[in-house]
Amino acid sequence: MARSGRWHGCLALLAGALPALAFPAPALWWLAGVGLVPWLLLIRSAGSGRRAALDGWLGGTGYMLAVHHWLMPSLHVFILVLAALLGLLWAPWGLLVFRMLGGPVSAAAAVCAVVVVPSGWLMIELVRSWEALGGPWGLLGASQWQVAPALRVASVGGVWLVSLVVVAVNTAVALLFVASAARAVAAAGLAVCGLAVGAMAKWAPQPEESGVARIAVVQPGVFTGVDSAERRLAVSERLTGSLAGRDLDLVVWGESSVGVDLAARPDVTARIAALSRRVGADVLVNVDARQTDRSGRTGIFKSAVLVGPGGLTGDRYDKMRLVPFGEYVPARSALGWVVSMGRAAGEDRLRGTRQVTMSLPGADGGNGLRVGPLICFESAFPDMSRRLTRDGARLLIAQSSTSSFQHGWAPAQHASLGALRAAENGRPVVHATLTGVSTVYGPQGARVGAPLGTDESGAAVFDVPLATGTTLYVRLGDWPVQVAAAVLALYCALAGGRAFLRHDRGKPVRAGK
Repeated sequence: MARSGRWHGCLALLAGALPALAFPAPALWWLAGVGLVPWLLLIRSAGSGRRAALDGWLGGTGYMLAVHHWLMPSLHVFILVLAALLGLLWAPWGLLVFRMLGGPVSAAAAVCAVVVVPSGWLMIELVRSWEALGGPWGLLGASQWQVAPALRVASVGGVWLVSLVVVAVNTAVALLFVASAARAVAAAGLAVCGLAVGAMAKWAPQPEESGVARIAVVQPGVFTGVDSAERRLAVSERLTGSLAGRDLDLVVWGESSVGVDLAARPDVTARIAALSRRVGADVLVNVDARQTDRSGRTGIFKSAVLVGPGGLTGDRYDKMRLVPFGEYVPARSALGWVVSMGRAAGEDRLRGTRQVTMSLPGADGGNGLRVGPLICFESAFPDMSRRLTRDGARLLIAQSSTSSFQHGWAPAQHASLGALRAAENGRPVVHATLTGVSTVYGPQGARVGAPLGTDESGAAVFDVPLATGTTLYVRLGDWPVQVAAAVLALYCALAGGRAFLRHDRGKPVRAGK
């Protein structure tokens, strides 16, 4: 029996890890529609609620390990601890699935399952999207970044609605294997999902393209050693200089492209300003250095800084959401030992306090195109790009560096997030990195031009289509999460009411009553 339990646990780990293959680099996007089915059926066969909760936990652990396995060089064995802790979020979901799919499933119960099981999954995605828990990396809906109908769904309800639909499809497919009474409902559920996606793809309002911005991305490549920052800067200058005469609106460098405080190093600022004059466009660099912000705080900030022909323009955005362990250690007094085990941050970065939009020079010296900068994994947070869009940004720019994970899945996964953010907001996204993948997406999430891969050092110019108007997601926000929470609350209320009535009916009636 114990051996059987161990095998069951191993299967749960593997079943939970399976959907990760839908993400880049494997990018088997179609697998997302059925990748949860083995896990769902395994939980159904658990035999008890306790076993089902355990299968949920183990499957969630497998999912988190598979999606984040590229963190192993930085966190070593600690990634196992983190995955196991985050995997606990799926334990209640395992119990929920067992109660919905375990035993005989009627047609009414099948209808309920197609609605409730995805709602439970979405609550997990919402909770684990909290920055301190690692952020929204690997949301299931993000695996559909290259599927045009899914991107239209994202324009209506963000990546949340895509996840909801994907899990609903998986639940319906699982019901096909459960009972004959549920098969008709499962088939109807699949048809409804298909019709809903088709309707959103056809009728969801989309921003209209309006003009083109000519944006250059500079990707210097990988540099290591004590003088890596100086050599990277020199290559970035050379590549930027080669763009002269290309009629550019903006040149974008990647995350940590400048390793000194430009306010304290006028010589470096002057060199970048000279490049701006040479190419005829401002240069958006990214500073990773000890600086002082507007409020007088001094420490290491990661900042998007705009440099024009005359030097610093005054436009600066300090990164607000930091990578746990990579840029700060949560509860450092208790977890500081992690630094000795991997590449965790030796000193915590300081956070910015507000998002910023920047205006590029327009005709006759007026304000032109407004851009909204994001830094590194901030592009994974749907609310941040939505805020920039609502603040007037017509172009979203994500400056990134995944050089520590150059040969893993991380660069491709990170770059793919730009497609979701573009579709959600109806705004083009420029994803500029130091070491690849650098790429651009149009306002509906379609890729623009050819990306710069992880094996390239160079500069590329993109004619980026701009758009006006707003999507339903920008207008309405994270409404799928609110609907899912309401569904779960209603389900819990009804289940609790039924349990109370059963308990009340089972009480003995005393004499005289």
